[in-house]
Amino acid sequence: MNRPLAATADTFGNAPAVAAPSPYYRWMQLLMGIVCMAMIANLQYGWTLFVNPIAEKHGWSRAAIQVAFTIFVLTETWLVPIEGYLVDRFGPRPVVLVGGLLCGLGWVLNSYADTLALLYIAAAVGGVGAGAVYGTCVGNALKWFPDRRGLAAGLTAAGFGAGSALTIVPISAFIKSDGYEAAFLYFGIGQGLIVFLLAWFLSRAPEHKKTSAALSINVQQSKRDFSPGEVVRQPVFWVMYVMFVMVAAGGLMATAQLGPIAKDFKIGEIPVNIMGLVLPALTFALAIDRVLNGLTRPFFGWVSDQIGRELTMLIAFGLEAVGILLLYNFGQNPVAFVVLTGLVFFAWGEIYSLFPSTCADTFGSKFAASNAGLLYTAKGTASLLVPLSSVLAAATGSWHTVFIVASVMNAVAALMAWFVLKPMRKAHMARQD
Repeated sequence: MNRPLAATADTFGNAPAVAAPSPYYRWMQLLMGIVCMAMIANLQYGWTLFVNPIAEKHGWSRAAIQVAFTIFVLTETWLVPIEGYLVDRFGPRPVVLVGGLLCGLGWVLNSYADTLALLYIAAAVGGVGAGAVYGTCVGNALKWFPDRRGLAAGLTAAGFGAGSALTIVPISAFIKSDGYEAAFLYFGIGQGLIVFLLAWFLSRAPEHKKTSAALSINVQQSKRDFSPGEVVRQPVFWVMYVMFVMVAAGGLMATAQLGPIAKDFKIGEIPVNIMGLVLPALTFALAIDRVLNGLTRPFFGWVSDQIGRELTMLIAFGLEAVGILLLYNFGQNPVAFVVLTGLVFFAWGEIYSLFPSTCADTFGSKFAASNAGLLYTAKGTASLLVPLSSVLAAATGSWHTVFIVASVMNAVAALMAWFVLKPMRKAHMARQD
């Protein structure tokens, strides 16, 4: 049967477990998830465009305004396990419907925020909505593509970066022409509406969906489904969690401080010419961030489908450790700064495809959204460690310690992938026989 939905669909219109969708149907599900991710990307990546206009109008300090961003990140990450549970229980449609409404509402509230309290409430509303959409789309991709989890999760996560790349210029122009309030209002309504409409076409993958295509012998997959309650009692989960925190924090420590680092290196405004494109060094580096941070997710996800998750982690995290050290040692050269920054970003963004796919491989498809959501909270934990980079730099008077710590964390995570995670996952799978 080629119909994607049977007459016995559940209360929320999700495809029932017995449905046999067309081979192309899952690719449409993946594409709609990617578009939804692109529509929520500006809640995070476009925020920086609004900070100065808000400060200029209300006279609030930038530090006070950025509290809203911290609230957004925490609500976007730490509530994903709950939203993932709802996806596993009721399917993706109702969760994304509500998420789209909350994302739109968050930006509409931002457009009217005349107090810091309302700005913070808007950030929390938007964060809950973004987390609902993010967690659902990644979880649904993992379920629809058990044979290509790395690629599917990577393409979905890449949408989160691509969305900001596509709309950053229009939003910036709209702010200049009509004011930041109008930009919040109209882009908020537009983005939220697109997510809301696409949500009606999302459906859950048939339970225990298997593919006739042979899986790579290098990709170990669980023979049974572990509930979130069981997952948190598995030591292998906490090994993945610690690795996620180390790589996320290590990369953020190096990348989040690019502006101050470029200023201290005295190269931020120096023009750099690469293949005929001339831009100031810092601007060039940030532009490369958007491109490579998106490309790395499906690339390394696809690689991990071919050679295995742990070996891919060893390579990627090792590259990140080396890239950070090279950036510190040779970053005073403007061209080297741009190139090495690109390497750092390319070897860092893949965590958002490798860890969700590894989690689903290890603990099964049925609760993939909930379990990946539990692991995704590591991003929020890592964000709390990032301010330590400023403390370390201030305490030591240079960026030396920051780069060393970031590099070491990535190197340790790379070695853990091969020497700790791989044997632990093998033993975990063996216990299911």
